[in-house]
Amino acid sequence: MAEQDVLTRLFQEHRPHLRAVAHRMLGSHAEAEDALQEAWLRVSRADADAVDNIGGWFTTIVARICLNVLRSRHREEPLDAHVPDPVLARLDTPDPEQEAVLADSVGIALLVVLETLSPPERLAFVLHDLFSLPFDEIAAVLDRSEAATRQLASRARRRVRGARPAPDADLGAQRAVVEAFTAAARGGDLETLVSLLAPDVVARADGGKLRPSAVLRGPEQVARGAAAFGATAAPTRLALVNGAVGAVAVEGDRIVSVAAFTVSGGRVVELDTLTDPERLARLDPAVLDA
Repeated sequence: MAEQDVLTRLFQEHRPHLRAVAHRMLGSHAEAEDALQEAWLRVSRADADAVDNIGGWFTTIVARICLNVLRSRHREEPLDAHVPDPVLARLDTPDPEQEAVLADSVGIALLVVLETLSPPERLAFVLHDLFSLPFDEIAAVLDRSEAATRQLASRARRRVRGARPAPDADLGAQRAVVEAFTAAARGGDLETLVSLLAPDVVARADGGKLRPSAVLRGPEQVARGAAAFGATAAPTRLALVNGAVGAVAVEGDRIVSVAAFTVSGGRVVELDTLTDPERLARLDPAVLDA
């Protein structure tokens, strides 16, 4: 087999992992795919003969590209209302491919916090804490000392831990809360909605360029917003959104909204809803079908 064919095969084998790295770095499926395309162009033009750790080499190339994207990024929507692209799967018995995708996903709430980090902090945290890359390799990507890179990761780690309480791990308990919440929102039951919300709950609605975006805080504001949205929203179905129980609204063959819930202590602490039609159009509703 020719050397280029071997390199192509190896890159394709590592592609799911590289896509996960890029998505956690960028929070965007489209930008992650663009980063992988650019990475392959660089790989295909390079001399891989002297590379000992091919997977690590691929990862550092993707990381450098993502770092450049983050440094040059200028969002048009308000950052505090931005909801990263979700990863969807069926709630019951995802197929093996979906299981693999979910294994490489992280919660929307964590992705939201990552958006607040500086590009070097985000890269250091993602590569070390989420993918276990050694600090010396990360330092080479950042062109900083290993000690400085450790400090970046530590600072990011404190920000992440201080942002939100840990979500409940039991999917059954999550499901009960989300089912009760969506039913109360459809019925306009403000009292039930308030009872399901944590005192410091935050709700983000990201409509992109074409629809309004907003951030609501506190049980009363969030409950009123959920009731108003539920009164006009398309019927929803429960699904796994980045590995947690969420709600997806589908009209015909189009996903029209995705709601990611972060449930902690039996109450919703964060609700992130994506209604941006441009980004939703890139999601395949077929992944939700049995």
